[in-house]
Amino acid sequence: MKKTASAHRPAPTDGFRVMLKSKIHRATLTSKALDYEGSIGLDRRLMDAADLLAGEQVHVLNVNTGSRLITYVIEASRGSGTVMLNGPAARLGEPGDLVVIIAYGHYTDAAARRLVPRIVHVDENNIPVVRTRLRAA
Repeated sequence: MKKTASAHRPAPTDGFRVMLKSKIHRATLTSKALDYEGSIGLDRRLMDAADLLAGEQVHVLNVNTGSRLITYVIEASRGSGTVMLNGPAARLGEPGDLVVIIAYGHYTDAAARRLVPRIVHVDENNIPVVRTRLRAA
C-alpha cells in the first residue's frame, strides 16, 4: 500500500535544531552612534534578564521600519535603559523606535523539545517587567 504525504511523519533529527533562546520584546531604542565599530549596546540588566553575553549574536527587528539586522551585543551600564544601535546598524533605526532583540541557540532534538525560551518584556524605559497572563474564564 502506497503511503500518502499526509501519513508521512519526519523522523527526529540527529543534528541540531536552531531554536529561540531568548527575546527582549519591544524595547525602545534610546540612541544611535554611526561612527562606532558596530553592534547593539544593551543595559546589563536586560542582558542578564535575557541571558545574553557580550559578543553574543542577536537579531534586531525594528517594529517601526520592518528592518532586521544581525549584530552582536556590547554591555552598557546596568540600570541605564540603554538600547543603542552602533556603526552601520545605526542607519536602521531612530531613537524611539521599538525593537525586538532575539537570540537563537543550537540544541539537540531532545534539548530543543524541553527548551523554554526567556521572554523579557520591558516598560517604556526598558526596565524588565513581569507580565501577568490572563486566564480563561
